[in-house]
Amino acid sequence: MSDLPKSWSRCTVADMTVSVSIIDAAHAADRDISYIDISSIDNSKNRITEPKLLRLSSAPSRARQIVKSGDTLFATVRPYLRNIAKVPECLDGEIATTGFSVLRPAKGIEPGYLFYRAISRDFVAALTGEQYGVSYPAVKDEQVRAQPFELPPTNEQRRIVAKIEELFSELDKGVEALTTARQQLKAYRQAILKHAFEGKLTEDWRAGNPTSAQTSDQLLARLRRSREDVREVKNDELSNLPPLPSGYIYTYLSNLGDLARGKSKHRPRNDPRLFDGKYPFIQTGEVKAANRTIREFSQTYNEIGLAQSHLWPKGTLCITIAANIAETAFLGFDACFPDSVVGFTALPDIVLAEYVELFIKAVRVRIEAYAPATAQKNINLTTLENLIVPLCSLEEQRFLVNRIEEIQSVADANDSDIGDNLARSEALRQAVLKQAFSGLLVAQDPKDEPASALLERIRAEREDEAPRTRRNSKNGKKKVA
Repeated sequence: MSDLPKSWSRCTVADMTVSVSIIDAAHAADRDISYIDISSIDNSKNRITEPKLLRLSSAPSRARQIVKSGDTLFATVRPYLRNIAKVPECLDGEIATTGFSVLRPAKGIEPGYLFYRAISRDFVAALTGEQYGVSYPAVKDEQVRAQPFELPPTNEQRRIVAKIEELFSELDKGVEALTTARQQLKAYRQAILKHAFEGKLTEDWRAGNPTSAQTSDQLLARLRRSREDVREVKNDELSNLPPLPSGYIYTYLSNLGDLARGKSKHRPRNDPRLFDGKYPFIQTGEVKAANRTIREFSQTYNEIGLAQSHLWPKGTLCITIAANIAETAFLGFDACFPDSVVGFTALPDIVLAEYVELFIKAVRVRIEAYAPATAQKNINLTTLENLIVPLCSLEEQRFLVNRIEEIQSVADANDSDIGDNLARSEALRQAVLKQAFSGLLVAQDPKDEPASALLERIRAEREDEAPRTRRNSKNGKKKVA
C-alpha cells in the first residue's frame, strides 16, 4: 500500500480482533445444533447459506466455535480461501467449524470494514502462497491474524463502509441485470433449438423451396435404400411426440449412422505403459470443454495403448455417456477415447453430423433423464441408439444448420459481451476496495480520534481482560472471550 493518511495506523488482523468462545460439548451433548461449515458459504455473494442441522453428538468434532453477529468467517482450507462471509444477526450464537478463522472485531472496529478488507483480492492472494499440507492444503489461523492491516479511525471506518455499500449496491444492480440477460440468452438458445426440430425455424424456407422438399414416404424410402436394417419407430412412441411438418419423419438415431463406444480395454486404465506416444487420447472433460470441435488434448497413447483401443477419424462426433452426460464435440484430429464416449459417423447421403449434434443439444435434458440417479450419472449405448430424431431432407438440414449457427454466433457474441461486463464489474469492485484501504475513498476528518489511540485502547483492554480470564480458568469456569 502507498503512504496512508496521518490519522491511520498499520497493524495486523490480530491487533484489532478478539478471541472467540469454544462450545462446551460436555454440557450440551444432547441438543440439536446448526453449524456453519465451509460449504455453507456462497463465495459468489460472500454470504452464508443454510447452516446444517445435527444433534451435537453427531456433529463433526471441528464444529466448536461460537460466532456472533458481525464476525467475519474466513475459510482456511484450500481451495476455499474465497469462502468468506460476515455473520448476520439471524445467525448470532451459531457454531462454526474450525475450518474458519473467526475474525471478531474489537470494540471500535467496524465489522463491515474488517469484512471488506478480508474479501479484497490482495488479502486473499497474500495467504494463497502461505498454505501448507498436501492432501488438504490450508493456512493456519495465526497466519490469517498475522496479515497486515491498514486501520483508519473508527468514524472513518464507518464512512468507508457506507461508501463501499453505496457503490457495491449500484454494481450489484448491474450484475443482476447482466445475470438475468445471460439466463434469458440461454433460454433463447434452447427455444431456437426446440423450434428448429419442430420444423418452425424453416417454415419460410419450405414455402420458398417447394421443389427441394420431399414427401415423408420419399424420405423413408431413401433411408431404406441407404440402410437395409432400418428400424421403424413404434406407434406408442410416436403418440407421445409432437406432430411434424410434411416431409419429415421420426426415426431412431441408430438408423442415421454408426454408433460405437470408445475402447480402453487394459486394466488399470491409468497404466503408464499405455501413454506418452503420438496418438491423442480424449476423455469426457475434453469433450465438454471443447467449443464444438476438440482441438486440444492432454494425454496420448503409444503403440501399446493404441493396440487395446481404437483410433477414430477426424470429424467423428463424440457424445459423452458418463460423468458429463450427452456433451458433444467433433474430433479435430484422429484420436482414441474410452468407453465413456460414443463415436457417431453419419450416413452422408441421409443426415449431416452437424444436424445430429444440434439435435442432441436440443434434447440434452431429456437424454439426461435416462441416466439412473446414482452418484455418477451414466447412460448407455442403447439409450443413444433409441433416441428418436426428426429427419428432413438434406437440403433443409443444410439450411437449418446454417441458420442455427448464424443465430448462435450472434448469441455467442452477446454472451461474450456479458462475460466481459461481469469481469469489468468485479474489477471495479476490487478497485473500490483498493481505494478504500488506501485512504482515497472518503475524506478524512481532523476531528476523528486517530487509529493509534484506538489500537492503544484495544491493547489496554486486552491486557486488562487477561488476568480476569486466568482467574476464571482457575475457578473452573468456562473461558469466554
